[in-house]
Amino acid sequence: MNPSLSLSIGVLAQQTGCTVPTIRYYEEIGLLPIGPRTEAGRRFYGQGAVRRLTFIRRCRDFGFSIEQVRELVGLVDAPDRPCAELRDITAKHLQALRAKLSELQALEASMARFVGNCDAACAGGATVDCTILEDLGGPVPPHAPRACC
Repeated sequence: MNPSLSLSIGVLAQQTGCTVPTIRYYEEIGLLPIGPRTEAGRRFYGQGAVRRLTFIRRCRDFGFSIEQVRELVGLVDAPDRPCAELRDITAKHLQALRAKLSELQALEASMARFVGNCDAACAGGATVDCTILEDLGGPVPPHAPRACC
């Protein structure tokens, strides 16, 4: 076995905070090169896999989609490409994050209002009289974030 490829898939998982199934999934979809196998069929990885998997995990922690991660990994693999490409992908994601934060803040305000209405009108009463049921079951205001439909 090549000494630079000394990490088993389990050790790779421990070092990167990923699960073994996640590592296999990333290999399957081409984000992580498949580790070579020993004669016994066990996969082994080197520090390059640790760096790649750490990068992928951090991207996912920041909410990048698998397709965005694929683009970012492609740029990592092409170091001569312009930094502006990385910046553009990241800036677009930042814009989406800010929009999501705005939606979440609106949801938080609505939920706080629901709880306040309940505290003022019916806290301690029967569920059937709870204003939260009315608030959640009432008409959806225009431009309100929606989970579905």
